[in-house]
Amino acid sequence: MRGLMMAVVTAFALVSAIPALAADDSKVKAATQQVESGAKKIGKGEIGAGVAETAKGIGATVVEGAKFSGEKIKEAASAAEPPAKSAWEKTKEGAVSFGQSVKNFFTRLFSN
Repeated sequence: MRGLMMAVVTAFALVSAIPALAADDSKVKAATQQVESGAKKIGKGEIGAGVAETAKGIGATVVEGAKFSGEKIKEAASAAEPPAKSAWEKTKEGAVSFGQSVKNFFTRLFSN
């Protein structure tokens, strides 16, 4: 019995850390509330129902937390990537650079 309570408390502590990362996600909050509700049932002596509800809440919290984190990582990655240059922009930059090199070559050649 004591081991079961320690497992529930440990699981609850781990699950409580996930909503801190996903504070705006209502699905994660709802799943966390399910864990809390199950833990309260265990505290009131409704061990079977409490453990079942806590386990479902932990699973839902992990799933929803992973989905939310994945969305945030995608958003961060797309915000961080530089805008792609078209083939024309790359060709144009190369031609301008080549033109500058040719100009500099002849300027140095005839300035001496």
